[in-house]
Amino acid sequence: MPATRREPGSATRRWVPDGPFDLGLILGPLRRGPADPAFRVTPDGSVWRASRTPAGPGTLRLAVRGGAIEAEAWGPGAEWLLDSLPSLLGGDDDPSAFTPRHRLVHETHRRTPGLRLTRTGLVLESLVPTVLEQKVTSDEAYRAWRLLLRRHGEPAPGPLDRLHVMPDARGWAMIPSWEWHRAGVDDKRAATIVRAARVAPRLEEAAGMELPAALARLRLVPGIGPWTAAETLQRSNGAPDAITVGDLHVPKIVGYALTGECGADDDRMLELLAPYADQPPGQRHRACRLILLAGHTPPRRAPRFAPRNISEL
Repeated sequence: MPATRREPGSATRRWVPDGPFDLGLILGPLRRGPADPAFRVTPDGSVWRASRTPAGPGTLRLAVRGGAIEAEAWGPGAEWLLDSLPSLLGGDDDPSAFTPRHRLVHETHRRTPGLRLTRTGLVLESLVPTVLEQKVTSDEAYRAWRLLLRRHGEPAPGPLDRLHVMPDARGWAMIPSWEWHRAGVDDKRAATIVRAARVAPRLEEAAGMELPAALARLRLVPGIGPWTAAETLQRSNGAPDAITVGDLHVPKIVGYALTGECGADDDRMLELLAPYADQPPGQRHRACRLILLAGHTPPRRAPRFAPRNISEL
C-alpha cells in the first residue's frame, strides 16, 4: 500500500508481511545500546527510528496491528522511509533459501520463524557506529554514539522528544578533534569515520552492489577492514552471507555451540559454517545469527575486557 498523508508533516503506510514476522528480531541489530538516541521502543510496543535519508532527516514509527505493520513518518525523509519500509522489515529477504545443517541451528530456526534480515539501504548510518565499536567494549562504543549524536546531530522530526538524527557526511567530517576525545573516541577511529564521510556518496553506492563488490568498496577506505565491512553490510544490504570475521567472541561462540570446542578461531568458524556458504546466495550470516540467538556460549576463562575512557586522559 502506498504512503498516505495523515496530517501536515507526516505520512502513513500499512504493510502486510508475506510470512511470520518478529519486529524485535528484525530491527534489533539496528539498535546501538539501550539509550540509542536514534532508536527507541515506547511502552505501547512501537519502534521509533530516526534516520538521515537521501531526502533528509526523517523519523519512522512502526507498530504491529492485526498481522500488519502500521507505519507513520515525519520530516523531509518521510516518503523515502515509507517507500523503503518493506526492505527495512525484511521484505527483500528470502528465509526459504536457508536450510539448517546442524541440530542447534535447526532448533533455533524452528523457534524463530519471524527472523528476517533488515536492509536499511543506508551505508554511512551503519558504518559510523560500527567503526566506533572497533576494539572497544560495547559500553564504550554506545556511549560515544550517544554523545556524538546528541551533541552534533539534530532533533528528529516528529512528536517524540529526545530522538536524534545523526549528522550528515559533512557534519561528521567537521567534528573537531577535541569533540572526538570528549566522546572517548581515539584518533584512529575518528580518522576512519572522517575519511569515510569524505567519500560518503561512493560508499552509499555499495547499498546496491552484490556482496563481494560492496565489501571491496568499503575496504578501500583505510581503517575499514573485513570486520567493519561485514557488520555494516549486514544492516545496510541485508546480506545473508556477510559473515563477521576478526571478532573476539563470535568464532568462539560458533565453535562451542556447534561442537563443544573452546577457543575456535576464524578459520575454524568458517570451516563449520562452510555448508551454509553453498546455499544461494550464501547464508553464513543468517546461520551465525541463529547460533547467537541460541545462547550457547563457552565458559568464561579470562577477565572481562576493561573499558577505557580516553576523555579523562
